[in-house]
Amino acid sequence: MTATYTFDVFMSLDGYGGVNGGDWGGYWGKQGPQLLEHRLALFDEKQRMVFGANTYRLFAEMMAASTDESEVRDPWVTRMRDMPATVVSTTLREPLDWPDATVVSGDAVDVVARLKAESDVPLRSHGSLSMNRALMAAGLVDYVQVTLFPVITGQTGDDPIFQGAADFDLELIENRTLDGRTQELIYRPSVHVSAR
Repeated sequence: MTATYTFDVFMSLDGYGGVNGGDWGGYWGKQGPQLLEHRLALFDEKQRMVFGANTYRLFAEMMAASTDESEVRDPWVTRMRDMPATVVSTTLREPLDWPDATVVSGDAVDVVARLKAESDVPLRSHGSLSMNRALMAAGLVDYVQVTLFPVITGQTGDDPIFQGAADFDLELIENRTLDGRTQELIYRPSVHVSAR
């Protein structure tokens, strides 16, 4: 049986995954108790995290620079960090500053295809934008889980989530509103086939 793969991403309404400057703070300042509880519950089930090298480095740097009181150490992030992880990289070497991480060198499409065939637990990737765009184009992403924050970051938006991605049709599988303002949308993507 093939393991499912979820591309899990936080995004502003205008499609950015982060900010460059400004005073937004984490979660664009819009986190609430329902969001944090829901995120924690997502990591109750066994799964394997998959990261690209840049996202791994970002998470590792944020964790190293944070304190126990920091939102970087929200319980869901700590639980995610404690899960087994595969980091796809040609530059990183073990040991990593991650409790149960393995570095796998090679093309992400080949690595994830092999993981999907061999894993007995679902696979999840949080962030890792360029890697996940390539995996979507290769048909390896089963679900795109977008947590859509109610902000427009036209002046400070950074990391456009789908910039340069292929065209996809999306089938809405699940949706919910958290804290009365943040949307979680789970889609099944399929590469758009032109009618021409």
